[in-house]
Amino acid sequence: MNALLAQVLDAHGGLDRWNALTTVRSTIVSGGDLFSIKGIPQDPTPREMTVRLHEQHASVMPFGAPDQKTDFTADHVSIKKDDGRVVAERNEPRTSFTGHDLDTPWDPLDRAYFNGYALWTYLTTPFLLSMPGFTVVEIESWREGDEVWRGLRATFPPGIASHSTQQDFYFGPDHLLRRHDYHVDIAGGFAAAQYVYDIVDADGIRLPTRRRAYRSDAHNRPILEQAMVSIDIGNPRFT
Repeated sequence: MNALLAQVLDAHGGLDRWNALTTVRSTIVSGGDLFSIKGIPQDPTPREMTVRLHEQHASVMPFGAPDQKTDFTADHVSIKKDDGRVVAERNEPRTSFTGHDLDTPWDPLDRAYFNGYALWTYLTTPFLLSMPGFTVVEIESWREGDEVWRGLRATFPPGIASHSTQQDFYFGPDHLLRRHDYHVDIAGGFAAAQYVYDIVDADGIRLPTRRRAYRSDAHNRPILEQAMVSIDIGNPRFT
């Protein structure tokens, strides 16, 4: 294993603790310009997010109606009633974004797919980087104010849905996550720099509870006037 990644995993709770767990649940409150651009502005209602840690599966409720929830995997997404009845579903949902640019509207299944893969990625970081199929190398550090953040570049395997195949993660002197860079391929491939804050210890796992994603310029600097996505995570519980 990459030496920096080993230090990062230990700082976030350690692989032994992670491997003893299966699921995380939390409340989420989302916002940002991306959803308005896509024609689906996000309301501030807290929602319950459930993510499986060792396979790519996620669900959020309520979604679209008080008695509805999503069901996401990399190759299928659906919206279901509480009793299991399917409201809408899509196989191979990534293909529906072919030809999309930033201004292309999303339908509810597009939104459900984005929510599923994004929150799965965030709530399993950095431990997902130790999963089979990921390639991780250390990259040039990033200076932010008085700190130098060491970086890891991850190449995601084909079976994992996420923003882009290649993503960069930056860690502070304490080896805790500070920033996450990627391109949003399903929205025209715009470059994003996501900053994370307010790290908590939840059942032995350390994770940020506030995320702010900005468009980034050609020099990887965040454009603070373009906050694309905000996510506040509350009461994370690992089981």
